[in-house]
Amino acid sequence: MQRGFYTIMAAQFFSSLADNALFVAAYQLLRYEGAPAWQGAALIPLFALFYVVLAPFVGAFADRFPKGRVMFIANLIKVIGCLMLLFGTHPLLAYSVVGLGAAAYSPAKYGILTELLPPSQLVKANGWIEGLTILSIILGNVLGGVLVGPKVGDWLLDLDFPVFEFDIASAPEAAIACMIAVYVIAAAFNLRIPHTGVAMQPIPSPVHLLPEFWNCTKRLWQDKLGQISLATTTLFWGAAGNLKVVVIAWAATALSYSVTEATTLVGVVGIGTAAGAVYASMRCSLDRATNVIPLGIGMGLAVAAMIFINHLWVAVPFLILLGGIGGYLVVPMNALLQHRGHMLMGAGRSIAVQNLNEQAAILALGGFYTLMISFELSVNVTVAMFGLLVAGFMFVIGRWHKANLVNHPAELARLLAIAKSDKH
Repeated sequence: MQRGFYTIMAAQFFSSLADNALFVAAYQLLRYEGAPAWQGAALIPLFALFYVVLAPFVGAFADRFPKGRVMFIANLIKVIGCLMLLFGTHPLLAYSVVGLGAAAYSPAKYGILTELLPPSQLVKANGWIEGLTILSIILGNVLGGVLVGPKVGDWLLDLDFPVFEFDIASAPEAAIACMIAVYVIAAAFNLRIPHTGVAMQPIPSPVHLLPEFWNCTKRLWQDKLGQISLATTTLFWGAAGNLKVVVIAWAATALSYSVTEATTLVGVVGIGTAAGAVYASMRCSLDRATNVIPLGIGMGLAVAAMIFINHLWVAVPFLILLGGIGGYLVVPMNALLQHRGHMLMGAGRSIAVQNLNEQAAILALGGFYTLMISFELSVNVTVAMFGLLVAGFMFVIGRWHKANLVNHPAELARLLAIAKSDKH
């Protein structure tokens, strides 16, 4: 791996660490303020909102400027969202601004991989990036849970700074203030990311931008490998993006866990996902990525099966297995999608198309979950319906790919040969 890859990994680690700890802090802040339960569930779909709304623009923005600079600006936007939380803006609105920063960050984060590395290293690179991201998710959720807990939270509130006066009255607000420092660290690494030498692409006028993005979206969905990898990653991230809320709600019901305790179980899922991602990076090649599709059905059924678990000694290995299935599924499919997107259009634009679809799935599944919560359905019913919905969609994607193999064998053989080659 080139030296700049490790700087990207460090920047991604700290930015993702802060994102996940901030979610726990915002979730607990809503509970501290006595907000209804549906608002906690709405945090994730609102975080995804700007990914969907700004998808046509952030991809072109990521291709117009050096991607390290784009990532730096995105982290500054996240800091603004944190400050809004501290200065009394409603948590749902302020957290959506953090989502705006994340929407701008993602095309640059993944797009730079295709600029820096050859196709032969994309699966390996994605394995390391996803593994490190999952590690940051684990530590971020645990860190957020610890910071909003009574012991550390009270200690943070007791800190006295002789020059500065901070109007922070609760442990969640203290945790949010800590996350600002972490985002600043991530921004410092962003400034160290090297230029890749790839020519910058001009941003089209607004009149042409939306049609161009629509054309890019059509090209990726019409590609016989791009459509399957895009559908799979869209469904995976739609499910995974809402899983932390599902696990927290399930843990409260099945194990009588507090938010601080439940975040450790979210971390347990992350351990499995990281292991699955790293294992996939060692075992899977780009031209065989579609072989993992059946794992998506198993992931959905595993989520539904959570309702039968009410003992910690069963829950921990089960959640590790659930995470492992997801990690092994997403890494090769994500790498395949990046490869096809890079071949069809600019890296930033292809990642923006991917983000639009994946975050729309997070928005849709999160809205579905939030709606069920607002109807006051039981947690078990909600979790089971969520898991079965994922398994059903994954079954449809598997059938779709089999139909492509039968109806377009020559085209698929050509595309797989390109994916296997190191010359592109």
